[in-house]
Amino acid sequence: MAHPERTLLAGVMGWPVMHSRSPMLHNYWFKKHELVGAYLPLAIEPDGIGPALRALKPLGFAGCNLTIPHKETAMAFMDEIDKTAKRIGAISCVVVRKDGSLKGSNNDGYGYIESILEEVPGWRADAGPIVIMGAGGGARAVSLSLADRGAKDIRIINRSPARAESLAREFGSPMKAVAWEDRQMALEDAAMVVNTTSQGMVGQTPLDLSLAKLPKHALVSDIVYIPKETPLLRDARERGNRTINGLGMLLHQGRPAFRDWFGILPDVTSDLRAMMEATI
Repeated sequence: MAHPERTLLAGVMGWPVMHSRSPMLHNYWFKKHELVGAYLPLAIEPDGIGPALRALKPLGFAGCNLTIPHKETAMAFMDEIDKTAKRIGAISCVVVRKDGSLKGSNNDGYGYIESILEEVPGWRADAGPIVIMGAGGGARAVSLSLADRGAKDIRIINRSPARAESLAREFGSPMKAVAWEDRQMALEDAAMVVNTTSQGMVGQTPLDLSLAKLPKHALVSDIVYIPKETPLLRDARERGNRTINGLGMLLHQGRPAFRDWFGILPDVTSDLRAMMEATI
């Protein structure tokens, strides 16, 4: 399915952005589906996000993804924001419509849930308490997606307690804030632990969390994918817990974006995953 009359364009806006693996992901799908196109890293400084978004239409872009620090500030430049993104309070994907207007959506929660189901097909969000480390944008997307899947007890833990309390208060049941000093005790009956912070990422300090009280049957996941195994996941694996890193979330959140831009819902294949893992 080629479009020889024009090159299909999309990209990812961030600052910094050159570390992103999204170009590799989407350019793989261009080749797989025989589309003439390119997905580009777009290094946009924080105060330049408005002009950059307004330039998408005249430059011929179908849309873009957004990463740090633009997911929240870009909302002000959208003509429409879907319900999920409004609830999360951030957008991860922009679609340029035929009339030039911009629609914002957030595929992070979808990508997270699909990554879990890919690794553990029988997984259920209501299997037991879920502990979420962090209270930022990642925590908002993950916690809402887990609640929508039926989670009954979501414990939000953040080094800054005010942020955890604010998130829990805004979203309400089943979310509740747990004090940082009580984080170990919160693991005692947990069925799942999720790190939504950048702690453990290359260049960052490890997450300050002992898993000594975590049941051995609990699932431990991390939205970080560089490195493939964070210190948290290594500790979990060594004590016998099942682990899932953040690569699957990246892969799966890209699928609805590619569909909305180019009309094709691509697959996450073993070849694609292997190609991506080889660069990490």
